[in-house]
Amino acid sequence: MRRGKMLAVASVMTAALGITTACSSGDTGSGASGSSSAAAEKITLTLQTFGGGTNFGYKAAVEKWNTEHPNVQVKYNNLTDSFENVYWPQMLQWLQSGTGAGDVVGIDEGGMGLAKARPQFFTDLGEYGLQSRQADFPAWKWENGVNSEGKLFALGTDVGGMSICYRTDLFKKAGLPTDRDEVGKLWSGGWEDFIKAGQQFQGKVKDAKFIDSINTIYNVVLSQEAAKNGNVTYFDKNQQLIVDKNPAVKTAFDLATKMSGSGLTAKLQNFTDGWNTGFVKSQFATLGCPGWMLGVVSGTAGDEFKGKWDVATVPGGGGNWGGSWLAVPKQSKHPKEAAELASYLTSPEAQLLAFKEGGNLPSTIPAQDNPELQSATNEYFNNAPIGKIFGPSIKSLQPIFLGEKHAQVKREVEQVLNGTEQGSVPADQAWQKFVEAGQKAAG
Repeated sequence: MRRGKMLAVASVMTAALGITTACSSGDTGSGASGSSSAAAEKITLTLQTFGGGTNFGYKAAVEKWNTEHPNVQVKYNNLTDSFENVYWPQMLQWLQSGTGAGDVVGIDEGGMGLAKARPQFFTDLGEYGLQSRQADFPAWKWENGVNSEGKLFALGTDVGGMSICYRTDLFKKAGLPTDRDEVGKLWSGGWEDFIKAGQQFQGKVKDAKFIDSINTIYNVVLSQEAAKNGNVTYFDKNQQLIVDKNPAVKTAFDLATKMSGSGLTAKLQNFTDGWNTGFVKSQFATLGCPGWMLGVVSGTAGDEFKGKWDVATVPGGGGNWGGSWLAVPKQSKHPKEAAELASYLTSPEAQLLAFKEGGNLPSTIPAQDNPELQSATNEYFNNAPIGKIFGPSIKSLQPIFLGEKHAQVKREVEQVLNGTEQGSVPADQAWQKFVEAGQKAAG
């Protein structure tokens, strides 16, 4: 989940991101070691991730690693907000060229289908004993890190979960309740109730919109509807495109365009500069919040809005949007040490650090069972009891199958959604254009 520019400009992303291939492990001899027999000569390992705000929530975990491993330091680069539009096209270019990728790299759920099918890009983590980690993870999270050759190539970081983040001060201005339990009751009947609350909000508030983005609300609904329709979205489990046949996609499309057409959205594309500005200019009052989104909100809105954001239940039940994995590219010159770092960052201990830092919900079973998670509150979100909000549901999350070409299809169909908001796609042609964009992206 975060988890821009288009794939067509992927070739210039290196310059656009201010990154050069000279910072890759292949060019610097960088690496890392978590073993007791630390390298005699100090080395540096490059960790590359994506996402807005606190992104993967690794600041404290990396600092702890660097303190405990003086000869093996980690250089942490969060490259961009956007996974599909910027990070993944650039990462694929680096992987294909054999240079530029870090020693440990993050991969969003939307890229895992393709990554699993490209074993030539990634190190077999089983060679370094990481098969021993299997009992830490739910079966689906573990199995998605196993590639087409049956080898472990990635370890899970976080999982999705779902809530609604909302601005208490803007709700008060609209005459809506601000207590999180009462807010949840506003839309206890589902998304139609959510729309009614939005219409009430817009009737009183003229300088802000109820919802941040058509993209965000679409993905929330899609994650819920996928669970009702075989846990698939754009592709079935045989890698066949079903963008025009899956009821989950059509339902999410219809609800999102209805909310947009009703004037409830701020017409901002998520994970862009304009969307980031929307937080600090109070341009919207709600957005769908999987666990990792809490860190995006707090990190993007900043301290000025601490205590003004809160967390309530999501209409329509739960949903599993997001979650990532860490992998070690074969181009790393220190695969053993990189594998040890990947194992540390996905350990229950480091996952709890990431949860405290950014709200990223742990994927490991020991971390999910930890009383520290169950009782956790989030000071930024008005001390919301996020352990109680997310904790009971994360063990029952259902994995959603995402095809090999999921990321590029997602990118293109959501451009059509944006077009409906901006007026470049006529409403009566939107679904047809949406389907056509998905078909073209899938090839």
